[in-house]
Amino acid sequence: MYMKNHILAALQEEFDHWQRLLASLSETELTTPQLSSSWSIKDEIAHLWAWQQRTLARLDAALLNQEPQFPQWSTLDPEEYDNTDPVNNWIYQTSREQPWTVVHQRWQTGYLQILEKAAAISEKDLLDSSKYPWLEGHPLSTYLVATYDHHQEHLEILLAQLPHRPQ
Repeated sequence: MYMKNHILAALQEEFDHWQRLLASLSETELTTPQLSSSWSIKDEIAHLWAWQQRTLARLDAALLNQEPQFPQWSTLDPEEYDNTDPVNNWIYQTSREQPWTVVHQRWQTGYLQILEKAAAISEKDLLDSSKYPWLEGHPLSTYLVATYDHHQEHLEILLAQLPHRPQ
């Protein structure tokens, strides 16, 4: 259980870091576009939440022993690398009018669901690259690590751009 516990602990630590950062900012700071990409922090959180839904679909599929039921997005396949920017733009366009409280609650709930569902899957099943044929040779843990990496990537960008950094 060492690897599973390590992955879950890293995800929990990342969540806690995000929560501290978000709690340290005013709603104006959260909702005003201030990033080099012209997205607000709220937009970044909505983006992370949208991608969480794909991880949750995989975790649900593993728990139910079925094919994943991915959320309906744009007509583009988000798994295709060339579609990343158009898909991210679609996510932005569909979520930018959502209020901060809704965006934050969805992201928080989604992240906690990832932790809960991942904890319910055995380490053996998380690490077995042949367990879920629909993952095409990848272990399910790959998507948990990718969730961590995705959040960390956005956190590092935000921290570099914010005038103050919470402890």
